[in-house]
Amino acid sequence: MNGAQAWSVKPAGFDRIYAAQDRAHIDVLICPPFPFIRELFTSAGGRSIFVGGQDCHANEKGAHTGEVSAEMLADCGASFVILGHSERRAAGETDVDILDKAKAAQRAGIIPIICVGETLDQREAGHAEMVVQSQIDGSVPEGLTDYVIAYEPVWAIGTGKVAGIEDIKAMHAHIRSLSGNTVRILYGGSVKPSNAADILGVPNVDGALVGGASLDMADLAAIAKAAG
Repeated sequence: MNGAQAWSVKPAGFDRIYAAQDRAHIDVLICPPFPFIRELFTSAGGRSIFVGGQDCHANEKGAHTGEVSAEMLADCGASFVILGHSERRAAGETDVDILDKAKAAQRAGIIPIICVGETLDQREAGHAEMVVQSQIDGSVPEGLTDYVIAYEPVWAIGTGKVAGIEDIKAMHAHIRSLSGNTVRILYGGSVKPSNAADILGVPNVDGALVGGASLDMADLAAIAKAAG
């Protein structure tokens, strides 16, 4: 929950640091709060930057005051939507909720980024892989092929802590075995310029879900360059 309409200049700032012609081999996606999607879409469109939403409702329309449908996101220019972020799960969102939202994204023609991840207690109990597998099984619609998985260990979100490289390697290999070779798997959890190259160099890490570091275009560009 950051931003203002004035932030529509940020894609241009990113492009000045890391020009579109130099990053044709990677995809860059910005997911702002709903009120700013259209402005950022207009600003980012000519700079090869995708725009997405941070959440959506399962229904196309109806008496759901304060909610936003996947169709509304698409109408504003979004081509992706983040679903099941750890902060949403912590607020009570279930696998079934995320499953229904993923179906809504599919219905609207936008790509769901489905977040999974364990708590520190679950990892210390040796249940991390089991928890993530259960979340994938419960959150990904049967037959869905065009989606992204974002692995974000809950204990590493906004804490400054980062999972060890071997832990990331093991979990991403596990997710790959569950999801197949065509699904992109992102790592999220205190990714920043100083650790991005090491994380993005891990097998089966296809990209990063960046939180706080994405607010600064120089930091975001440095992370994007590390993907090259």
